[in-house]
Amino acid sequence: MTNISEAFAHGKAFIPFLTCGDPDLETTEKLIPALAEAGADLIELGIPFSDPTAEGPVIQDANLRALSGGTTTDKIFDMVRRVRRKVSVPMIFRTYANVIFSYGPDRFLKTAAQIGISGIIVPDIPFEEREEFAPECRKYGLVQISTAAPNSHHRVHAIAEQAEGFLCCVSSSGMMETGSSTLPGIGAVMQHVRAVSDIPCVVKGGISTPEQAEAACRQSDGVIVGSAVVKLIAAHGRDCVPPVSAYVREMKAACRRAD
Repeated sequence: MTNISEAFAHGKAFIPFLTCGDPDLETTEKLIPALAEAGADLIELGIPFSDPTAEGPVIQDANLRALSGGTTTDKIFDMVRRVRRKVSVPMIFRTYANVIFSYGPDRFLKTAAQIGISGIIVPDIPFEEREEFAPECRKYGLVQISTAAPNSHHRVHAIAEQAEGFLCCVSSSGMMETGSSTLPGIGAVMQHVRAVSDIPCVVKGGISTPEQAEAACRQSDGVIVGSAVVKLIAAHGRDCVPPVSAYVREMKAACRRAD
């Protein structure tokens, strides 16, 4: 299994998000090595769910497309097994608690570790309830990644003290919608985190342009970009690998400028 720390070993990290099975699993299987080759330091793989309440409309639609196409957890596991033979960058799963419970937590997390997944993000499990899957994660060596928001200052110290792998700082600034390159609230979150921990912190939410990625990286250790990648996939369908790869190269170059 690849260690998540490797994603931050060479400067600011660029982390693209994909919904597995959108537009189909064959395309996802081509995208993952292409994104690694283009400079992705870690790849976040979404396991689709019928009610992805923590996602915006772009990723919600991708979840529905993937499920409508017959994507299942087992098929995703099989795809990752094949991809892991040629991709060395860390990969993590993002999915919902019901997906894990339906599969069986021990079976799900054991299989995820066996196929080379380094960690999980479960957005509908609050920090206070992270022990729900913690025993199995510890048992199989998976990192359970925590999230902090700009309006959660009173909880950031506790979250940062127990965070593993990296801390995902969610931007509520609406950067993508407004075209802004500022990150209100993120600086304050980073100050709270740095008071208790040196864990890498990445910014997620509304980042779509190189300018925004560079600005975010100047305040953090990297960025996660989801909706902008998923929009490109939706626009190009099975022909999305070249344009998405070009986009990742451009965004990774922006992250490097902030080093």
